[in-house]
Amino acid sequence: MDIRELITKSSSEQRKALLNKEVSAVELTQAVYERVNEVDEKIGAYNSLTKEYALETAQKVDDKIKNGEQLPPLAGIPLALKDNINLKSYPTTASSKILKNFISPYDATVVQKLKSNLIPIIGKANLDEFAMGSSNENSAFKIVRNPWNLNKVPGGSSGGSAAAVAACEATVALGSDTGGSIRLPASYCGLVGLKPTYGRVSRYGLIAFASSLDQIGPITKTVEDSALLLNVISGHDEKDSTSLNLPVNDFTKDLKNDLKGIKIGYIKELCSEGLNPDVAAAIKKSIETYKSLGAEIVEISLPLIKYSIAVYYVIATAEASSNLARFDGVRYGYRAKDVDNLYDMYVKTRAEGFGDEVKRRIMLGTYALSSGYYDAYYKKAQQLRRLVKNDFDNAFKKADILLSPTCPHTAFDIGSKVDDPLSMYLTDIATITANLAGIPAMNIPVGLDSDGMPIGLQLQSDCLNENKLLNVAFKLEEAVQFNYSIPTKTTV
Repeated sequence: MDIRELITKSSSEQRKALLNKEVSAVELTQAVYERVNEVDEKIGAYNSLTKEYALETAQKVDDKIKNGEQLPPLAGIPLALKDNINLKSYPTTASSKILKNFISPYDATVVQKLKSNLIPIIGKANLDEFAMGSSNENSAFKIVRNPWNLNKVPGGSSGGSAAAVAACEATVALGSDTGGSIRLPASYCGLVGLKPTYGRVSRYGLIAFASSLDQIGPITKTVEDSALLLNVISGHDEKDSTSLNLPVNDFTKDLKNDLKGIKIGYIKELCSEGLNPDVAAAIKKSIETYKSLGAEIVEISLPLIKYSIAVYYVIATAEASSNLARFDGVRYGYRAKDVDNLYDMYVKTRAEGFGDEVKRRIMLGTYALSSGYYDAYYKKAQQLRRLVKNDFDNAFKKADILLSPTCPHTAFDIGSKVDDPLSMYLTDIATITANLAGIPAMNIPVGLDSDGMPIGLQLQSDCLNENKLLNVAFKLEEAVQFNYSIPTKTTV
């Protein structure tokens, strides 16, 4: 197979070529960098490249193959790393001016796991500043464009990670998901995106947005690739107090199980009103496909879902207000010049260093936590969060998997929602509840709309039930046969 064709394939196909010595890991990595040089000026997927490290890792893989040594399943497979995850000795900016020149002094736990599995990291992927956004238009450095249509957004906040995989500037990627920031870009870019159970993957070394909601997860071309990458990054971490002390499953072992006896519940509130007609048709077709695969389909109601946007944006902004207080110009990052005193330095550093969306969320969160308003807003939101989780607990007594669109519509035009924050926030209506409840959820592509843009289906399972979730996703992927390589043959 031609190496230009190979970089468009899944990790399993690339691994086969590596083991058969049809191509070396160094050649595969160099081919990806050639692709980056060709297309990333148009797409903007990367903030920085880590070529020296990637090629060193690829050479280690080649040496092991030459010596006949056993290789981890994803060894030599090119990966894009979201730029809010620390990689030692390389920039970690969170796409913010306030961290523009920050060099990470340590590795995130997931990065340590990538390194031990000999996975070449191609570069640090662009994102909405501090992971705050649904379109990847909030980066301090450059907008990310959707490889399917360069006039459309790729989704956010992990838009750079998704665009890199869709444009074959990486084979797999890691993103972070606070309210849909893995699943929404995966939906808009025709990819598989998985948010694991909260605590399944260590958050140590992830720059925090909202600590009770954030979770690192994979963005890939196939369900199998997501399962393989989840195998790598999962596991208990003593450095993260929210990390679950559980053995790591083999998330690939149940992928091919049949669906007889599986109950799939479509969420009534998300599968009816307000859907783009093409999205509605794709969801209906997916339900019929599941019936043909032997699954039982039932209707599920989540009556409190109508409050989820309000609950999410109180809790997320409150936690962001607290987490971002550390960026003050004293210890690291950007520091304003021409200041009169310490207080003046704080104010000017934060005013100059943060973008508009980050400032907006800090102000909302600070207000919700302020004296006299804490009980009225933050406390009430936390109480409602518990009730939302109760809704899911009841739903999973009736169904194994919950089904809905990932988003009511497909990717929108760049700039069309910038001046309407509320409309932008409503983009996350289907995804944020999984973060509030701490359950695993994933997007898989199920077709194209009339404009040729990908449509995403969201599947959710009960906590720690990723194996069943991946199995149900894999069987639909097998039936749909979505062509994830289209953008490489058209737009870019």
